[in-house]
Amino acid sequence: MSARAWLRAGLAFLAVTQFAVGNWALWSPRSFFDIPWVGMRMPYNAHLMLDYGAMSLATSVVLGVSFFVTRRILARTALAVYLTFAAPHLMIHIQLLHHLTPGERVPLLTGLAAAVVLPLVLLPLTGRLEKA
Repeated sequence: MSARAWLRAGLAFLAVTQFAVGNWALWSPRSFFDIPWVGMRMPYNAHLMLDYGAMSLATSVVLGVSFFVTRRILARTALAVYLTFAAPHLMIHIQLLHHLTPGERVPLLTGLAAAVVLPLVLLPLTGRLEKA
């Protein structure tokens, strides 16, 4: 598989994931919040869940467009947008691990770490794309 194909597959995966998470948080915020590593046993905040859902959907648009219009600047921008959220998101949750049981911590950290590693792996592949 070529570097371009790997990049497009990664962009598609991130776009679909953000789209699914965004729709869930936006259209069923309470059920999304009730996941232990989302709500972290804190009081429910509908506004926060709706904002998170909308932001995730917006991110899915940028990632999705970069899948279909695979140009260097667009792919780099989409991955930078995603990382601007994913890296701090991981750091925030690391600071809040005390709200979770040891069994809840593992899937959370695995998923959030993968959300940072995947775009970091994809970024160098953008160098093989045309500029325009």
